[in-house]
Amino acid sequence: MLWLIPNLRDIVYSVLADAFLQVSAFVALTLALYYGISHNLNTTPLQHWMRKKPYREIIFAGLMGVLPGCGGAIVVITQYTQGKISFGAVVAVLTSTMGDAAFLLISQQPEDAVIVLSISIVVGVVSGLVTDSFLPAPKQELVHSASQKGTISLPHPGLFGIWVSRISIVFWCLLIIPASAIALLLAMQYNVNDLLGLPDKSIKYLGAIAGFICLLLWALSAKNDRYSELTKENDNTLPKHWIRKVAQDTQFVTSWVVVAFILFELILLFVGDGLLNSLKLLGSTTVFFATMVGLLPGCGPQIMVTGLYLQGAIPLSAQIANAISNDGDALFPAIALAPKAALIATVYSTVPALMAGYTYYWLVESV
Repeated sequence: MLWLIPNLRDIVYSVLADAFLQVSAFVALTLALYYGISHNLNTTPLQHWMRKKPYREIIFAGLMGVLPGCGGAIVVITQYTQGKISFGAVVAVLTSTMGDAAFLLISQQPEDAVIVLSISIVVGVVSGLVTDSFLPAPKQELVHSASQKGTISLPHPGLFGIWVSRISIVFWCLLIIPASAIALLLAMQYNVNDLLGLPDKSIKYLGAIAGFICLLLWALSAKNDRYSELTKENDNTLPKHWIRKVAQDTQFVTSWVVVAFILFELILLFVGDGLLNSLKLLGSTTVFFATMVGLLPGCGPQIMVTGLYLQGAIPLSAQIANAISNDGDALFPAIALAPKAALIATVYSTVPALMAGYTYYWLVESV
């Protein structure tokens, strides 16, 4: 609809192209490597190694949480509901995870991503160790099956949903390698249009079209596609292939990145640079607000916070606080399977988020 407005057409083109070529391509490539390896990885030796020393599962949970996306955190949550790991591991993984916002930060500012993720994993592991040693933990309710928990079954996708899922798989199988190659060339400041002998702005328009298709596939995908797979609560009739996970997660991230970018551009268009200046004037107060946004479930609001940081509207200290505070999509299955543990773990991650954010602000940014 925004594209139909002549004055906004260039903005929409730029946002879709940037979202796809600067974020989606890198997200898809990273997820393909991650899911491809984990799909064929034997985890039995790792489980035996963790059981020998309790602190090892805290370190493992911190490492799983710092992985881009929410998959690692969700693995730890499901292990907790089965009684295989401690509550400290849940706190560690929810504290260290940055969710899907990590993909955006890594693709745009990899140096800053190293700082944020390094601090997140250290704070996450320390929080988990402190929790198991000193803080009260909720009584654990084991969940072995959906029938025991009384989970309401979500409807199976129809033929339309299945075909949308198949089209998503084909779309990314065809584009993941060329899109990643073009994205890398653009990141290295090459003029891809000249290299390929294409007319000026061809890559921009192709990227915008691909971005819109990505957005459309996510909007049309089955409602229970993502949740049922992550929580393992329902039999899934969709195509069973790890590439589908890559497609769904990439399309989800792309959609929120587009929302964040467009909102930011529209605000600048109508308000001007005054908004950015106002946020900058808030100084350390942005750390508190970013932490509070991190309490919201899901990755969408966190991607928007990261977008504000990339635009220079908030400092790195606020980004650090948000990264530690937010639990990403892992909070949804946690609430569904262990609501009390999810609430307490979220509270436990808020204090270290504020401490880390304000410590970085006072020691680094205010000097």
